[in-house]
Amino acid sequence: MKPKTETKEAGKIFDLDILKKVYIFVLPYQKTFFSIIFLTILAGMVSPIRPYLIKYTTDNHILKGNYEGLLQISILLVILLLSVAILEYFNSYLSSWLGQNIIRDVRQKLYAHLLKHKLSFYDKTPVGRLITRCISDIETISDIFTEGLADIAGAVLQLSFIIAIMFYLNWKLALVSLSVIPVLLFCTYIFKEKVKSSFTDVRTAVANLNTFVQEHITGMNIVQIFSAEKHEYEKFTKINQEHKQANMRSVLYYSVYFPIAEVLSAIGIGILVWYGGGGVLRNEVSFGDILAFVMYIQMFFRPIREIADKFNTLQMGIVGSSRVIKMLEDVSFIQNYGNISSKIDGNIRFQNVSFAYNENDFVLKNISFEVKKGQTIAFVGATGAGKSSIINLLNRFYDCTSGKIFIDDLEVNQYDLNFLRSNIGMVMQDVFLFSESIAYNVHLGNKNISDNQIFEVAQEIGASEFIEKMPRGLQYDVMERGNTLSVGQRQLLSFLRTIIQNPSIVVLDEATASVDSATEAMIQKAMLKLLQGRTSIIVAHRLSTIRHANMIYVIDKGQIIESGTHDELIAKSGKYAELIAMQEKAIL
Repeated sequence: MKPKTETKEAGKIFDLDILKKVYIFVLPYQKTFFSIIFLTILAGMVSPIRPYLIKYTTDNHILKGNYEGLLQISILLVILLLSVAILEYFNSYLSSWLGQNIIRDVRQKLYAHLLKHKLSFYDKTPVGRLITRCISDIETISDIFTEGLADIAGAVLQLSFIIAIMFYLNWKLALVSLSVIPVLLFCTYIFKEKVKSSFTDVRTAVANLNTFVQEHITGMNIVQIFSAEKHEYEKFTKINQEHKQANMRSVLYYSVYFPIAEVLSAIGIGILVWYGGGGVLRNEVSFGDILAFVMYIQMFFRPIREIADKFNTLQMGIVGSSRVIKMLEDVSFIQNYGNISSKIDGNIRFQNVSFAYNENDFVLKNISFEVKKGQTIAFVGATGAGKSSIINLLNRFYDCTSGKIFIDDLEVNQYDLNFLRSNIGMVMQDVFLFSESIAYNVHLGNKNISDNQIFEVAQEIGASEFIEKMPRGLQYDVMERGNTLSVGQRQLLSFLRTIIQNPSIVVLDEATASVDSATEAMIQKAMLKLLQGRTSIIVAHRLSTIRHANMIYVIDKGQIIESGTHDELIAKSGKYAELIAMQEKAIL
């Protein structure tokens, strides 16, 4: 299968729309942000003073043998250097503090946003890409303000002060010194464009690499079962190579640009010394001027290199921010506009319900049925017939395309979403367990459920025996996806997790399809305990588990084609009777 790759998105260097949206996350820390700007401006003003003081000291103290004046200026230079060091310390610390707080806030907001998305969003979006959004893309957002804009603004300000002082000291020397700047600006522009493209490629390659690794580590058992290691390794090598090449392109541009900048700086100094030396000989220029201008040229080229370098940081921040903002603005989640949270008895009614995952692919067509409080109904049919879609609509994991769904004569969208789902207990075929303790996987963070309550219910359904055998009992870590437990043990924990929540409605979605007959017999006790006194819907694979249901519906291609009790459907000799006969034959 071809790996899911992310398309390249080239962003603008100064995308004001993105910057305005990201600035919202800076608002709680405006004082710190403006303090960083103030410190940046102050540092930009203080640093260019040093060459001027050295020029003044050379001309007025060193060349004239004024030791006392030299000592005074030396002390002033030390104070100036210490001041710059202190400014840089606070600037660096506050920038990092601001950046880490922004990262924390954006990551929390994005994760909270992801918790609300429809399941269809996760069907279409690779997990690796979401990990990239939540981790590395968010890391780049803080750099916009702490390293990108702040450093670029500081460098521009410093350049302005340097140019002003150079022209104040000697406009002719200033023009000579800056004669190579047009060439440098042209090279910087080319560098900026190339780096923008290369680092967009880098962000895309990182997302594709994360997606591939996550998917294939998760599905490693399939890779090994079908001996596809060599093929998958070749695909990984190709994606990894693309990642390396994207990084190497940026390395190439840096390797070319910075030596060019150094050469131009040396040429500028050479021209200055040639022209300024003649001025010294003609007594038109002081030796201190030459010394100061050499230092200013070095100081001038450093901010330009920093600006070029920070374009990379800013570009990565813009690209990462645009992707995170795009995800935050994606409101494809179920809206919780209901406010009813009164007790649910468990009466359910589907009225002419149709549903499509897209405009043309209807998986349910005009479905109608009713379940009274305490009754058990079952849905049977071939894979893909639409059985699980009914359950998804009941829980409002999706909203129906047409028709209405009622619980206790109220439409499901009138209920508070969290309240609705907390009253519908789900036992799935594929039990998902977190890499946490048994206790956590049962209560899922509900502090009102104690370990004693969990163990009491476990004894009632027959799960306490295997829990007691585990090291540390309820505190035993089941590892990722519960891999240290058997299928039956995971299923028992799923029943335990559902019963402990005390739901009004219970859904068993192929709950015994993956277990053997011995394990199925073991969990029958848990099933009876779970269904007792509750409205229940069973999506059945093994038809032997639904003989007791008050009503059985046969689904085919999204429509109910038969309904009745087990005996009534057998008597009809229709599709249900055919399915029963096929399963009995398979057992024999």
